[in-house]
Amino acid sequence: MTRINTNVPSLVASRILGRNTDSLNTALERLSTGLRINRGKDDPAGLIASETLRGEITAIGAAIENARRADNIISVAEGGLQEVSALLIELESLVDKTANEAGLSDDEVAANQLQVDSILESLNRIATSTEFQGKKLLNGELDYTTSGVTTGATASAISDLRINSARIPNNGYRTVVVEVTGSAQLAALVYSGTTTGPGTTTLQIAGRYGTEQLSFASASPVADVIAAVNASKSLTGVSARLSGSRLIFNSTEYGQDAFVSVQAVSGTFTVTGGDTPTMDRGRNVAAKINGVQAVANGLDLSVRTTAFSADMTLTAAFGTTVGRTKTFYVTGGGADFSIAPTLGINSLASLGIQSVSTGTLGKSTVGFLQSIGTGQVNQLSSGNFETAQRVLREAASQVSAMRGRLGAFQKNTLASAISSLQVALENTTAAESAIRDADFAHETSQLTRSQILVQSSFSVLQLANAAPRNVLALLGG
Repeated sequence: MTRINTNVPSLVASRILGRNTDSLNTALERLSTGLRINRGKDDPAGLIASETLRGEITAIGAAIENARRADNIISVAEGGLQEVSALLIELESLVDKTANEAGLSDDEVAANQLQVDSILESLNRIATSTEFQGKKLLNGELDYTTSGVTTGATASAISDLRINSARIPNNGYRTVVVEVTGSAQLAALVYSGTTTGPGTTTLQIAGRYGTEQLSFASASPVADVIAAVNASKSLTGVSARLSGSRLIFNSTEYGQDAFVSVQAVSGTFTVTGGDTPTMDRGRNVAAKINGVQAVANGLDLSVRTTAFSADMTLTAAFGTTVGRTKTFYVTGGGADFSIAPTLGINSLASLGIQSVSTGTLGKSTVGFLQSIGTGQVNQLSSGNFETAQRVLREAASQVSAMRGRLGAFQKNTLASAISSLQVALENTTAAESAIRDADFAHETSQLTRSQILVQSSFSVLQLANAAPRNVLALLGG
């Protein structure tokens, strides 16, 4: 080449030097930041995928923290319920001891009543003071709110309702429809005579609660039998009534667990209408809740679905009439925990935590815990020890069920969610790392290569720039 205005080899060498310098700078940047993608031009598609994965990683991390916070809250609530259970056991001990009436003086009964009142006060204090960062946990604040349960033409359909969980759309509500498909029944036996038989008749009356033997003189009218049976119905669970000219023995409760047994220990007394000649059992109500067959025990119903879980007690008028329906609405409330990366109704784990105050523990068909306080219908001096014990056992059953439900929520929902989210976090982080992070082995080899090429490019450029000076030899000639 003998041209000097345009040094083409120099331009080529300069271009290649620039390219090698860019490669060297890229390798240095990746080694210094540890990232393969530092800006969009490094890998546009990879950057998009990486940013999406980074958002998912953040959401998964937040979900894990939410689940752990939920576990802490439930642990605080369960701690309060544990003490409530202990106090209920102490209450039953006091009731059981006071039932030994002949062995206690009036002063001892009064002293026991003072302890009962103190425990009831403690229960109410626990209900109002158990909290997490100012949020009350056991006073009903985290229970669900409803509408339509006690209004309308079928207001008397449900006597007790406890909603365990419900998925409620944002700014919406959940409709609940209860339909009776099979009538609940009392156990029933029929005696068609108007008097007992000749001679002394001794009847053994047995029911869910116990057994009593009642004796009647020869040809006693059935009115005497009715009076005697009803006088001890709280002990046996069997009542009696006159229907036309027939004497009807009924269980005091509905359901398969309730039964009536009438046997003549002496004399003649023949009953009919039972499952066996001397015994009959009741029938559980059959019902559907939102189209799902509910589990029934007497008039008590339970339903467990992903969208709605509840326990309820139907009134006798509603539960014994096939075809009747009741519609109500869950309008809000409950404790909602977001434990999934993608927000929405499906990410929420919801549960209701009912109040454990003395006015709510118990059941309307049996009584509530406050009824054993001073001045109430089941105070110790009233002698209603059987009823008081049933109230206490119903309250203890409710608290135990709540503790079990919270424990299951911690173990089967929160713990499993945390475990699965941690695995998802590991895998998502690994995927994001594979796309975005620099491979140091590869980048150091690229760095060495680029360093060598840059040095050689400088040498070549120096030679290319020196070549035009050879033209001077022509001018000198």
